[in-house]
Amino acid sequence: MPPRPAGSRPTLSLVAQTAGTSVPTVSKVLRGGTDVSAETRARVMEAVRAVGYTRRAGAKSEGGRDETGLSHVLDLVVTHFEGSWANLLIAGVGREAAAAGLDVVLTLAEPDGDWVSRVLRRRTLGVIGTLVDPASHQFGTLFAAGVPVVLIDPMSTPPSGVSSVGVANWEGGRMAAEHLLSLGHERMGVVAGHARHLFSRARVDGFRAAADTAAGPATVSVAHGGWNRAKAATAAHTLLDGDPGITGLFACADSMALGIYDALAARGLRIPEDISVVGFDDLPEAQYITPGLTTVRQPSTELGAAAVKLLIEQTRGEDGGARSPARMELATELVVRASTAPARATTAPRR
Repeated sequence: MPPRPAGSRPTLSLVAQTAGTSVPTVSKVLRGGTDVSAETRARVMEAVRAVGYTRRAGAKSEGGRDETGLSHVLDLVVTHFEGSWANLLIAGVGREAAAAGLDVVLTLAEPDGDWVSRVLRRRTLGVIGTLVDPASHQFGTLFAAGVPVVLIDPMSTPPSGVSSVGVANWEGGRMAAEHLLSLGHERMGVVAGHARHLFSRARVDGFRAAADTAAGPATVSVAHGGWNRAKAATAAHTLLDGDPGITGLFACADSMALGIYDALAARGLRIPEDISVVGFDDLPEAQYITPGLTTVRQPSTELGAAAVKLLIEQTRGEDGGARSPARMELATELVVRASTAPARATTAPRR
């Protein structure tokens, strides 16, 4: 890699030297140009990562032209559109964007697809990313191109300088545990999402913290359901096979709570008479299933709206939108329904 003076900011010229190509070619890649081969594009992006190049949002190109321009479009980038949570979030983004005179493009972040080039070609106002991993090379391209990005509850730690909005996941997990503990549940299980996802870990950690500081004895077992109903059912079976004395289960998402309902029905267990169940999200399904699901509400629609506001503030900052990164956190609250009740007396192990 060509040396650069200590403390100097990486330039397009340094990227071009490192990639063995020209400055105009590097600029094309960072604008989403289609007349660049996949091999060259990959080489340029590897050089971008190697030298740590990041164009400041709103900065001008080396030729002096404004690379972002004015746009009335923002991109909402997701890994899937299915499910009530995604629909609530999209509604929040859409309403807030419309109020600001902006249009929203829904962009599906396919793991191996070239969705980033399409985003760059649109000269989007910015990107809101949800259900995505900011450590992916696709998001690395957006950061390098200077596109303003706001992440909604990122799966992993975002790069320095990237803003995010989320909910009080740790506090939500704590509230779920404290509710079960208040009902006399001492042996509890948690069906978590993915072990590597920050918001899943926070919910589990909050739950464990409440159990660890409980006045009486309390045990917590954890299995992972991968945010999937069928996998959550398998996880619930695993927990109950491992500890038949469990009387309370916490699902880190309402979609996985439905899997717990399936597993308990298959075992001939009643909710809440035999086992109490708490979810997380407060999706519409939580009210309609029988019994109604006690759950930790996260303000999904408000999350989307807050992300749009944060993105607009970021793009209106001084120096073309270069503001200090922000982390906005919205409160969660417990919604009590019929799926929780006082713990039954532990009897013979259940199979």
